[in-house]
Amino acid sequence: MKLPFVSKTELERLCKEVPTPFHLYDETIIRQRARQLKTAFDWNPGFREYFAVKANPNPVVLKILIDEGFGLDCSSYTELLTAGSVGAKGHDIMFSSNVTPAADMRLAMAMDSLINLDDISHIDFLDRLSGIPRTISLRFNPGNDFTIGNSIMSRPGDAKYGFTRPQLTRGIRELQTRGTERFSLHAFLSSNTTEADYYPALAELLFRTAVEIHRKTGADIFGINLSGGIGVSYRPDDPEIDIEAVGQAIQKSFKAIMVPAGLEHVVIHTELGRWLLAPAGCLVSRVIHEKHIYKDYLGLDACAADLMRPAMYGAYHHITVAGREEDAACRTWDVTGGLCENNDKFAIDRPLPEVGIGDLLVIHDTGAHGHAMGYNYNGKLRSAEVLRTESGEFRLIRRAETPADYFATLDVLEDFRPSF
Repeated sequence: MKLPFVSKTELERLCKEVPTPFHLYDETIIRQRARQLKTAFDWNPGFREYFAVKANPNPVVLKILIDEGFGLDCSSYTELLTAGSVGAKGHDIMFSSNVTPAADMRLAMAMDSLINLDDISHIDFLDRLSGIPRTISLRFNPGNDFTIGNSIMSRPGDAKYGFTRPQLTRGIRELQTRGTERFSLHAFLSSNTTEADYYPALAELLFRTAVEIHRKTGADIFGINLSGGIGVSYRPDDPEIDIEAVGQAIQKSFKAIMVPAGLEHVVIHTELGRWLLAPAGCLVSRVIHEKHIYKDYLGLDACAADLMRPAMYGAYHHITVAGREEDAACRTWDVTGGLCENNDKFAIDRPLPEVGIGDLLVIHDTGAHGHAMGYNYNGKLRSAEVLRTESGEFRLIRRAETPADYFATLDVLEDFRPSF
């Protein structure tokens, strides 16, 4: 059974201040998971999580993670600005981009970010823009030999990211001639996998690659970045990854491969945006319509513009009816939004307890890749974000968009003056 972290009474009180729909996050859960992750890797003295800003870029959320000692992984100009606004600086920031605009790379270098190069051609690109840093990370794509947990990413060889293995050695040698002294290896080969073997297998791959490169080139390897990819139990019966067991398995591999090679000083980095934040958030929406034709439909005041994953990936998000979480399901519904797209469905043929117009629905596990993936198709306005603090208070951390926000970028059209 999957229960929400907030009660119906709390939600009804909150809805008097913040109209639905809105994303709600729980600070206590965020901090608990952050500390659990640090404990899992406390065997590695330099361990650091670089939270993937793309998963949840709200500055208040990012500041909580900064307070927990984490860094931030950015992939765009605006994400870099966001990271700087919450106090991240220097190698607190990893810049992992692809098809990178020149302005983005210049800003990343100006902020002294740890650059994670995606392609061998970016060596010349970076050198022309601002010169080669003494410390750098390289993103590795091993091709189709790695097949664990690739439901979203597909086969690595079909992904657009990273250096091939021959390019990795060639790139490091080239960078050494241009002044780079310290290297980190990075790979992101899966997304949202709950296979316990994924992270340990990825770690072993990167450890062996690091040893080979160190022996061939003499490169000073200072870091191994396992990136993200560990999923969460979106379905009530899905297994939950034991992050401490994962950390122990990686430690075993580290001792077997890295220590004998004289690389015991290497630090481990991660980018676990989804694992950290998804369970700490939910989308709260109210039923505003019922429709009964060939199927039964519940229509919500939220839509795919508030949570894209079900429409984009066919992803499952658990749904509970506030106040009836433990009631037996008595009817099957498609749960939909109001976009003029037939894939605007949060659930298809979903059994639910008694539910009707006016009821509050809680859509679970939206703390990562939820509000962050919102958009304005059909003129839909993005929803608010609320944080429940450790003291139990509700804090509005992003207001809902208004029509004025939507039309603000049309200020170049002097004859266009919408009235609202």
